[in-house]
Amino acid sequence: MSEVKLTQLSHGGGCGCKIAPAMLQQILGEVKEKLPYANLLVGTETSDDAAVYRLNDQQAIIATTDFFMPIVDDPFDFGRIAAANALSDVYAMGGTPIMALAIVGMPVNKLPVTAIRAILQGGEAVCQAAGIPLAGGHSIDSTEPIYGLVAIGIVHPDRLKKNSGAWAGDKLILGKGLGVGVLAAALKKGILSAAGYAQLIASATQLNMVGSELSGLNSVHALTDVTGFGLLGHLLEMCHGAGLAAGLQFGQVPILSEALPLAQQGSSSGAIDRNLASYGHEVDFAAQLQDWQRRLLADTQTSGGLLAAVAPGAADEVLAMFRSSGFAQAAVIGEMRQGAPRVAVS
Repeated sequence: MSEVKLTQLSHGGGCGCKIAPAMLQQILGEVKEKLPYANLLVGTETSDDAAVYRLNDQQAIIATTDFFMPIVDDPFDFGRIAAANALSDVYAMGGTPIMALAIVGMPVNKLPVTAIRAILQGGEAVCQAAGIPLAGGHSIDSTEPIYGLVAIGIVHPDRLKKNSGAWAGDKLILGKGLGVGVLAAALKKGILSAAGYAQLIASATQLNMVGSELSGLNSVHALTDVTGFGLLGHLLEMCHGAGLAAGLQFGQVPILSEALPLAQQGSSSGAIDRNLASYGHEVDFAAQLQDWQRRLLADTQTSGGLLAAVAPGAADEVLAMFRSSGFAQAAVIGEMRQGAPRVAVS
């Protein structure tokens, strides 16, 4: 199993497999109208992290699915990362996962059964850590290895956190450091150190459980997670949903320590170019920012951190919640502002 190179069996990996934002917009259409179902609290209209359907006054079901091709070569680690990434969308709605189903597509003529089993065991391990059953799923024989979950969660309708609820003046808090895409690109090139690999795994498998706790705070106005479209892309979704602008201070953005020198040396994934081509026209970069800094803000974050828009007076409380939950790099990175939806980076 150690001889299997999962990343060599696929053309992309992790959330870098996502269709570029601009092309996705073309596929889905320009207009995203709210669907005519009174109990559908969240649909496709604001590009949120999951669908939410109200069952009654006390309960709403969160439903989401996420799957991708390998970002690492180790089968068990691949399964863990894919599962953590899928469950993150439930946490990003302020919900609590209750069950998951596996999505499995494997080239059975290229991968040994032991490797496929290890991928599934990695997913099971993360579900166990989240306290939920992996209750079933579906499998196919595919040309590239694919793994992920259908994740089902629950939330009180009044505690639901959308990506569209930010207020002008809100502070923006990011839970994890950027750089997973940079580390993954270095891994595929064979230049990632053991310390860099350990940091990639630690970040990408850390469950965003704090989202369930944040749902209890009225001061948390909006919540999302940073994944395939990079920090800028998911912040722009937040801006469009709220009809607001945002400002980022690059010096306040947390960066994974092993990714920083690689980013400065120009290591990056192809998804960064696709992301910037899709939404770069909505970003104003300060003249002093270097190219690597601009690119890092669009870096694909597989199983990235939560991004919260928080009332200014509650920022310290929310930061404390992140850090007590194990997110040592959580930081205030900017604020929401009045204005047309776009992001200014200084």
